[in-house]
Amino acid sequence: MRRTNPSETRSGSSNSSRNQEASPSVVFIKDLELRGAATSAKPPAVEELGEDDEELRDAKVEGTGSGFVWDKTGHIVTNYHVVAKLATDKSGLHRCKVYFEDFKGNTFSKEGKIVGFDPAYDLAVLKVDVEGDKLRPVPIGTSHDLRVGQSCFAIGNPYGYEHTLTTGVVSGLGREIPSPNGRPIRGAIQTDAAINAGNSGGPLIDSYGHVIGVNTATFTRKGTGISSGVNFAIPIDAVVRTVPYLIVYGTSVSNRF
Repeated sequence: MRRTNPSETRSGSSNSSRNQEASPSVVFIKDLELRGAATSAKPPAVEELGEDDEELRDAKVEGTGSGFVWDKTGHIVTNYHVVAKLATDKSGLHRCKVYFEDFKGNTFSKEGKIVGFDPAYDLAVLKVDVEGDKLRPVPIGTSHDLRVGQSCFAIGNPYGYEHTLTTGVVSGLGREIPSPNGRPIRGAIQTDAAINAGNSGGPLIDSYGHVIGVNTATFTRKGTGISSGVNFAIPIDAVVRTVPYLIVYGTSVSNRF
């Protein structure tokens, strides 16, 4: 019978604690398209769509992803490609539903309004109407001093399985990956922590539980759709520079001048 190494026990316990601490900060995002609403009619306002609204419950799920609480005023950071259809919607029929987990482990959801986005960095900010005491913003770390080989953890909602924690290491730094508008995102973090469909927009955290990146892309095994272990995150230092402009101006500083 294999004996359990005390260090493995401590590591497992640490990972569990880290997941429990971070989970209330991570959200599950659904991009919805209303059904049965005439495009010529005025679509219902976001505020009028309650939890029991028939149109919302029957809405078609166009996509899913992850995100995390940025501040106590209800701003949520995610990938642009997670909410791209909402951001470019001309019909008024797209909605975004954000699922939270409270401190007791109970799930609740709110409508999310898009307040800003930057396709060049694959970032977007949503706003939800939630009381500040129910929100736990993520602890922000830094990405400038990361080292290849250090531990990291991805939290998200792959395939709809909420608050999934995967472990790995920083596999590479300074990578270049394509953005949704075709421009390269430079300085990306490469990791072997499993990132699959639904993880996009979730946080990549370090051993202290601080966010060091936003999970955004993965290379999959051909024909399988399964993560190949070559995954990427937008460095948090770039996120910290971009998000305040998205909140205030709706676009990044580079697009304003």
